[in-house]
Amino acid sequence: MKLKIKSIISNILFFSVIFFVITTFQQRNLLSNDQPAPYFNLETLETGERVSIKSLQNQQTVVYFFAPWCTVCKLSMPNLDKLAKNGSINAIAIAADYESKQQVEAFVDELSLSMPVLLADSHTASNYKIAAFPTYYVISEDLKIIAKSMGYSTELGLRARSF
Repeated sequence: MKLKIKSIISNILFFSVIFFVITTFQQRNLLSNDQPAPYFNLETLETGERVSIKSLQNQQTVVYFFAPWCTVCKLSMPNLDKLAKNGSINAIAIAADYESKQQVEAFVDELSLSMPVLLADSHTASNYKIAAFPTYYVISEDLKIIAKSMGYSTELGLRARSF
């Protein structure tokens, strides 16, 4: 019995270390924490109005970069949208790699997303060093990056990074 428990603990520790190493490697080129979030002024998918980074001031916000062709985004975004709907977090999604506005609209409609969706311009993904989807940053009330992640995120993972 003791040997079995020791083996389980050893396996959990091993996989935790592997997960940490892979996550650190994936995120090595993302923007650093405590630096100001790069400026953006982007069109909304819904109304065509423009939203700038300044509008996020005084509220911690998850800025979630996605692509409508991304399977992981399709699985992860409902978790973020659910938290945004119930007021647990403030969130915006930014489509950063898409062929047309209609492609993004179809993606948003398929997932029944309610959070604001912005359409990235040619500089936004570059300024935020987006190399894979999904990638998100948590922006503080004073518009500094306080957390970041890449890949699938559960509701629990999003909450943990956002508080």
